[in-house]
Amino acid sequence: MHDLTGFQRDLLYVIVGQDQPHGLAIKAELEDYYDQEIHHGRLYPNLDDLVNKGLVEKGELDRRTNYYAETQRGHRELEARRDWEQQYLEDSEILA
Repeated sequence: MHDLTGFQRDLLYVIVGQDQPHGLAIKAELEDYYDQEIHHGRLYPNLDDLVNKGLVEKGELDRRTNYYAETQRGHRELEARRDWEQQYLEDSEILA
């Protein structure tokens, strides 16, 4: 995950946190978090990057709508990231 942008990591977290979300559901979730509009020209190329890196799979819900789901690799990468973050936060006042 070291080669992902922060936005791509956020995309991956949203995908893992939902059950096979479609692009517009991911977009809405990130717009709530960022408190600004996420343009399609930013969203879909970054989703495609996650697919190309093997962290996310893309499937078809219908002829116009794709869903996204984490792969086993994506899940392992998120666990490793969480473990790495946790080592710095364990004794931190942030979690107190």
